Amino acid sequence: MSTASVRLDQELVEKATIMAKAMNRSTPKQIEHWAKIGEMMEDNPDLPYEFVRQAIIAKAELDAGKLEPYEFD
Repeated sequence: MSTASVRLDQELVEKATIMAKAMNRSTPKQIEHWAKIGEMMEDNPDLPYEFVRQAIIAKAELDAGKLEPYEFD
């Protein structure tokens, strides 16, 4: 993964730092998380936030190998 330096508003960084601590993330990872959500919301304006949040959680579970196939009867 490549990195880049960007200038951010200090208030945004302070909010991200607080949320990062609450969510056990680093400040850069919290900002990255918010950017991912923002991108998904812009790409899918008709989807509610909760659906996007659950999609992110489902992807993380899939990546961790924690999902099982659903069996239809």
